[in-house]
Amino acid sequence: MCITTALIPSYCPDETLVHLVKELEEHNVHCVAVNDGSSKEYDHIFDQLPKSTVVLKHETNKGKGAALKTGMKYIHQNIRDGVVVTCDGDGQHLIKDILKIAEEAHYNHEVLVLGVRDFHDEGIPARSRYGNQLTEKVFQIFTGVHISDTQTGLRAFHSSLIPEFLSVEGERYEYEMNQLLFCTRTGIDMVQIPITTVYEGNNEVSHFHVFRDSFRIYAQILKFSLSSLLSFVIDVVLFGILNPLFAFEGGIAAANVIARVFSASFNYELNRSTVFNDHTGRRQSFLRYFILAAFILLCNTCILYLLSRAGIKALYAKLMTEACLFVFSFIIQNRYVFNNSQRKAEI
Repeated sequence: MCITTALIPSYCPDETLVHLVKELEEHNVHCVAVNDGSSKEYDHIFDQLPKSTVVLKHETNKGKGAALKTGMKYIHQNIRDGVVVTCDGDGQHLIKDILKIAEEAHYNHEVLVLGVRDFHDEGIPARSRYGNQLTEKVFQIFTGVHISDTQTGLRAFHSSLIPEFLSVEGERYEYEMNQLLFCTRTGIDMVQIPITTVYEGNNEVSHFHVFRDSFRIYAQILKFSLSSLLSFVIDVVLFGILNPLFAFEGGIAAANVIARVFSASFNYELNRSTVFNDHTGRRQSFLRYFILAAFILLCNTCILYLLSRAGIKALYAKLMTEACLFVFSFIIQNRYVFNNSQRKAEI
């Protein structure tokens, strides 16, 4: 029998957690709560949970991602066939919505179901509304997948996906963003289900810190940019060294090609091993990367030649050319070169 388990990471909760768990269990939803290092003054909250509730505990606060992983490990070891629903215990997720996305996951064991909020509601706090809208656009630009609520904590999936989700990096709030990025790269479809938008007391009980945790969320995307930037620097430096040495007809093109070969090789290895964590064989990704690099090199050389013929100094022409092709190269690598899947998000 495929059962439903609610996984609830909790740090310094209030009575809302108790009401949520009791109501879930009335609807035959098994509950696993993870006490993520709450101080002793909150022990009475966890003591009020029904005896059937599994309570796991971190001695110190490790973060939401770590709490989710602790709960998933327990569920994987004890419940082989079931649906897991991750939800917050602060009143933001209604019982009807939790049950709704769990039902969707029961029908499809190969997807990650997301409960998405409507951020056009004027009642949503400004920091949450603008922060999510920005992240939504950035995520779509760099992955090609549109997720209307990238920060939702209400998610459901079949327990068979737990081993894959345990491999996702991140111990705090960045884990949830990394999980979405992981799905886009591995071909796990994401189904979006609209849910009620609830913000209690202007979201005062949230432990999300705007600046600190926003940086963690964008860390994965920042790695993409840093890799491209380092490759760009190598390319420009080598070009600057070689161009004066090649004082012959076509020398500028030769310097550009040699610089690009070295920088592209560096970029491929760094992106494969560090940025995209692509552990598959090099053959397919290298072939796609080679085709992309060859196409960009052709465009790069043509644009560079035209700019230099227009009287622009070689180094300045190089900088302008790279600026034109940077975003294109970045997006294609992320969406296609290091991705063997057909990715999509449904709503």
